[in-house]
Amino acid sequence: MALNEMDLKQLVDELSLTQDISLAEIPDIDLYMEQLTSFMDNRLGTHKRDEQDKILTKTMINNYTKAGLVMPPINKKYNQRHVILLILIYYLKNILSINDIKSLFEPVLNNISTPEDDLISLEDIYSTFLEVKNIELASFYENMIEKSNMIKEKTDLIDKDGKHTAELFLIVIMLVAQANAHKKLAEKIIDNYFSKEPS
Repeated sequence: MALNEMDLKQLVDELSLTQDISLAEIPDIDLYMEQLTSFMDNRLGTHKRDEQDKILTKTMINNYTKAGLVMPPINKKYNQRHVILLILIYYLKNILSINDIKSLFEPVLNNISTPEDDLISLEDIYSTFLEVKNIELASFYENMIEKSNMIKEKTDLIDKDGKHTAELFLIVIMLVAQANAHKKLAEKIIDNYFSKEPS
């Protein structure tokens, strides 16, 4: 089956429909572990590839705490700062290693437990992240159409039965190459500007 412009638009639109959690929607009351994992699962559930995927588990939260990405809970409860950090980690861990995330956070959030010495407030970081994410999605469709048209030209000589499969294959390869380039650039910036110099 061919992937035409309407199909491509629908797939990109489905990406845009994945839920974001605005700052206003983050509970201003402290949450116990089970409430926190339920909140994240309910609000970010559209990001799951299939039902077995987990958005956030108790083990993940404990590992992030041990790694110093999130401060320990206060009286077994998690506040807004915890929630924002965990949402950011959820997105970042799809691309970056835990060590890279820690390197990225350290100079900006200084002492992860206290907001007073943040280089940029965590709320501003999160709001900017959501804004940039939505801008990227808005331009993504136009870029995809341009690249898929180039791929269609490359597959013009393939017989009709194999043409559609070849197009889809090349689109996936193109997306992987693009994702890899973005990942490598992010890692280079972390390595050059965020990683600590050896003593």
